[in-house]
Amino acid sequence: MERIKTPDGTTVSFDKFGRGPALVLVHGGFSDHHTNWEFVKPILQDRFTMYAIARRGRGETDSTTGHRIEDEVNDVVAVIRSIDEPVFLLGHSYGAHCSVAAALQALDRIRKLVLYEPVWPSAISNDGLARLETLAASNAWDEFSVTFFRDMLHVPVEELNSVRATDLWPPIVADAKASLGDLRAMNKCEFKPQRFREIKIPVLLQIGSESPRDLYVTDALIEVLPNARIGELPGQAHEGMTTAPEMYADAILKFLAE
Repeated sequence: MERIKTPDGTTVSFDKFGRGPALVLVHGGFSDHHTNWEFVKPILQDRFTMYAIARRGRGETDSTTGHRIEDEVNDVVAVIRSIDEPVFLLGHSYGAHCSVAAALQALDRIRKLVLYEPVWPSAISNDGLARLETLAASNAWDEFSVTFFRDMLHVPVEELNSVRATDLWPPIVADAKASLGDLRAMNKCEFKPQRFREIKIPVLLQIGSESPRDLYVTDALIEVLPNARIGELPGQAHEGMTTAPEMYADAILKFLAE
């Protein structure tokens, strides 16, 4: 992995691969710089030089406690400014929160922005986080993961059980400890959509047709972003890049090529 030091001294690592214009990827929770993109990487790497950031606690990036979303926004901005050309920026879930805030700080360095279902911070309630903290204290990471997806993202039990029976589940559980830091940061976040009115670059707000729409800030952002549109992924929920990688990559390619 490649590494940089941010202005506050944090080491941030990222995988760099592919060829073409720069595309910076910011992964969500319960995943990392590899697992979030592993199925679309073979499709996109012949079109873009991809910089897959490992957020805090993943890869060779510093593992910190008590950090806020703003800290990881600064990490993303530092990576963007280390690249010697303007970039396309793509963020998923928690990574979409980091990406939209990073765009506000580095508008001069971003060509287009893609945001896939950033969650309303209110979904991580104090009571819900307390339940997860109890499970974490017991190292019950499998139950921790199930509780998050079932009770906070409202993934149907049948669908969740199907995922648990596949090879996709162990990496999710393996990332749960780092994801606890994400959830703590999200719980402290106050999301104000109107602050993003200044982002005038083209923005694609991706949603899955099967996702609970009110769980995500997509509709709040479309009201304030002057050059944004919503792109629906038919038949998909929160993990379209994993469940339908060709559909997902095709949507990205079309938007970025315009």
